[in-house]
This record gives sequence, structure tokens and C-alpha cells, in this order.
Amino acid sequence: MAGTMLNSTLSSLTYFILGAYFHIGNLRYLYFMITALLYFVIIIANSSLIVVICLSRSLHEPMFLFLCSLFVNELYGSTGLFPFLLIQILSDIHTLSVPFCFLQIYCVYTYASVEFLNLAVMSYDRYLAICYPLQYNTRMTFNHVAVFIIFVWLYSFMNILITLSLNIRLPLCGNTINSLYCHNYLVVKLACSDTKVNNIYGLFGVVLSIVVPLLPILFSYMKILKVCFSGSKQTKQKAVSTCTPHLVSLLNFSFGCCFEILRSRFDMTSVPSVLRIILSLYFLIMQPLLTPVMYGLQMSKIRQTCKHLFCNKMLTGYRDTV
Repeated sequence: MAGTMLNSTLSSLTYFILGAYFHIGNLRYLYFMITALLYFVIIIANSSLIVVICLSRSLHEPMFLFLCSLFVNELYGSTGLFPFLLIQILSDIHTLSVPFCFLQIYCVYTYASVEFLNLAVMSYDRYLAICYPLQYNTRMTFNHVAVFIIFVWLYSFMNILITLSLNIRLPLCGNTINSLYCHNYLVVKLACSDTKVNNIYGLFGVVLSIVVPLLPILFSYMKILKVCFSGSKQTKQKAVSTCTPHLVSLLNFSFGCCFEILRSRFDMTSVPSVLRIILSLYFLIMQPLLTPVMYGLQMSKIRQTCKHLFCNKMLTGYRDTV
């Protein structure tokens, strides 16, 4: 009877406690301002590049359309974290409702899945551009680009939806999550019932979201390297200029995701708490910041278009005042 009442009470949990927060006193206002500034920069940088790509017809090419999808995803992922993080920084009680927790899990995990898949599609695009330049326009048409982008987003949303539907049904034996935000595996660890199915599909989901996108990435770069070693100096320069931002973005995001996966599954108490906090947020903060910087500064066509649009706007404003 007591066991039944306990299960009934625990299965009706209405909120989770986030145990990774600690008392910081008046420093909360400084952290709030820094976090708000980071979010503001992410919104402005990614939104500006989306607008530039949409307004400039010269950028309506496959590579830039994939970049536009990537910038949209950076906005999506950061919005799944930052508004919530800003509220928690100013709050004395670090709790959130169960529905919101699962919504945040869905946003963060779909963001990660879309990011990897988008980077995989972009690597295939670079492979075609460098290895088959004469056939590129016929192989990578606008329709193909649209299909790729739609597939990336639908695949990610459906894949994570299955994972989430398996976890929502679990009865929970606790409500404390040792994290700054809701984490799928940490919620599963609170379950009272057998989680074998969840763990199996969780591993399967990791394969679908990470390993599968890595295959075309590895294939594409093996082919690109082969062409670079046997190609002309001009081919090598083109490969370096177009692939460097992509590789930096890929390695940066992979590092952040790997640490977060390891942190949730292994004991990290030996790591200083401040470092754990920074690294746990790394892939949700650094990637949305780094992506527009890398592509906006490194890709000459985007730089030139930005300068052209800015100069035209300044000139128009000057003429209006005169």
C-alpha cells in the first residue's frame, strides 16, 4: 500500500529541481548582463546573415542556402536555452515544470541533431563543388537543396520525438537534475521502472543523430583530401578557403557535444564546478557565436555582399538627408 502511494506521488511530479546552480549573491546581476549580451550578439549576428543571404540574389546558391539553414538552427538552439537561463540566474529557486523540461529537452536535442546533419550535407556539397566542379550545378540544383534542408529538419524532429515519447511515460523516483538545464539522460536516470528500452533507443538515437552524419562527412573529406594532394595549387586554395570554416565549426560542435555526453554518463566531481558549468553550456553558446563569425568573416562573398548592402544603405540615408 505504501509502495503504491509512493509511486502515485512520484509519478505526479509537477516540477524538476536543477541542482547545478549555487548561490552567487549579487554576482547574479553581472552574470545576467553577460548572458543577455551573449544572447543579443547571437541574435544580431545570425539574423543579419540570414537577412543578407535572403536579400542578395548573388548568394542564392546551394552553399549559402545551407548556411542560412545553419544560422536559423543557431537561433533555434540558443532560444531553447538563453531565455530560460536568464530567468534562472535571477531566481532564488531553480525549478521548472515537467512539461517545460521536456520541451527544453526537445529543443536542445533537435538543435544538436539538425546541426550535425546540416554540417554533413554541407560537407557533401563541398565534395561535389571541389571534386566535380563541372557537374556541380546539375548535381546540386535548387530542388535538391530544398529536399536536403527539409529532410534535415524533419528527420531530426521525428527522431527526437520518438525518444521523448518513450521518456514521458516513465514514472520518476525523484525530481533533482544535476544540470543547469533539462537533460534527457539525467531525467531517465530518475525513473523507478526498467529503462532498458529507453537506453537501447537512446544509443540508437545517438547513432542516428551523430554516427550517421559522420559517415558522409568522413567520406567527403577523404575525397577532398585526395583531390587536394593530386590537384593544382588553385584547387588546394579553393578547398582550404571553403572547407576551413566548416571543419572548425564541426570540430568545435563535436567537442562540446562529446563533453556533455560524457558529463551526463560519468562521474565528473573531480572537475572544478565552474569548469563543468562552462563546458556543459559550451555547445549551446560557442557554436551559435562561432558559426556566424567563421562564415561571415572567412567567406569573401558574404563579406563583399555585407559591405555592398551596408554601403548602399548608408548612401541612401545620406541622399535622403540631403
